Amino acid sequence: MAFDTAVSGINAATADLGVIGNNIANSSTTGFKTSRAEFADVYATSLLGAGGNAIGKGVALSGVTQEFTQGNISFTDNALDLAINGNGFFLLSDDGAAAYTRAGNFQVDREGYIVTNQSQRLQAFQVTDGGEINGQVGDLQLDTSLIDPAPTGLVSLTANLDSRSVPPTVPFGGPHDAFAVPPVVPDPDSFNATSSVTIYDGLGNSHVMSLYFVKTANPNEWEVHSSVDGVTTSGPDTLNFQSNGQFDPLTLPIDLAVTGWTPLNEAGIPTGADIQDFTVSLSDLSQFGAEFAVSSSTQDGFTTGQLYGLEIDDSGVVFARYTNGQARSLGQVAIAGFSNPNGLQPLGDTSWAETFSSGAATLGAPGSSGLGVLQSGALEGSNVDITKQLVDMIVAQRNFQANAQVIQTEDTITQTVINLR
Repeated sequence: MAFDTAVSGINAATADLGVIGNNIANSSTTGFKTSRAEFADVYATSLLGAGGNAIGKGVALSGVTQEFTQGNISFTDNALDLAINGNGFFLLSDDGAAAYTRAGNFQVDREGYIVTNQSQRLQAFQVTDGGEINGQVGDLQLDTSLIDPAPTGLVSLTANLDSRSVPPTVPFGGPHDAFAVPPVVPDPDSFNATSSVTIYDGLGNSHVMSLYFVKTANPNEWEVHSSVDGVTTSGPDTLNFQSNGQFDPLTLPIDLAVTGWTPLNEAGIPTGADIQDFTVSLSDLSQFGAEFAVSSSTQDGFTTGQLYGLEIDDSGVVFARYTNGQARSLGQVAIAGFSNPNGLQPLGDTSWAETFSSGAATLGAPGSSGLGVLQSGALEGSNVDITKQLVDMIVAQRNFQANAQVIQTEDTITQTVINLR
């Protein structure tokens, strides 16, 4: 009887239609991978095998295989949207259990963790206190609290002092104190040039440090005075240039040491920050026949700051940017590779689990060891080819109809046999 054979064909066509329907239903699902039904013929065998003229007993579904080809990448305006361009999967922690996905539509939960829509936490290589990436994998969490301020320890100035300057006719005087009554401040006619830079105390309060340059009567010689918030902190210190307008290399570095500075507020009262020492580097000064000009002035302190932006580069390093201009590395997104991705077990929610068939996950940084690179502000779409699925659906429909016709034909033959007299 061919009834069982035809029924197996109908079941196979139904399974094929189910797979095709699932593909079409997920054609717009982020990170979805298309599947295909795979079939095998069925033969009745004994201990000694099947006979040479054995007739098959139909077809069976041997497996449903997913195709891990690259999906199209579309760009978004969300920095937490991530797409893998190449091989690999995002590693997720689902209450401690590992899961893997290609869907990179992440978000931040109320505790600052980077999570999926199902609250699975994105895993990343952690960073040391110095910002270096280490090999330890853990949850990627954003620190939304205020970061500690850092007091200024080094001020660097790059500038040119005009060699054509003449000594001022008014003595520089000092010490100066802008909070005195009446205030004692430098006379504009007592110096040739001045430059200011903002520095910070241990509480993150900003202060203005000023440098005053005074040409002396000696050739190529200058005096420099420093003050913070209008209060003298050091000077005079002598700067001696060579005839070529530069410092003698044997005298480098040229540093001014400011020691015992007490930070004051706008009323001239101590802010409560610790007494501070810092260095002013003047090694990059020059004395040429050109107007006084400052090329750059930098310092290494900063005030407190709060997270306001996030940036993820193609190597997966996550940078947090703060309102005080600082940037910190929070970790590096870990990418998992498998020797046999088709062996992964689908878990739903566009995620998979490791199996014996898939092999153990190999973790690495994006762009290393054959793993794909990351694209921030982008999502990988489904790799379903709708046109192909529609054609396959027509084929599966024909297969279903043909097997149904076999049953109808077998029924007609059986009725003929029964009606024999």
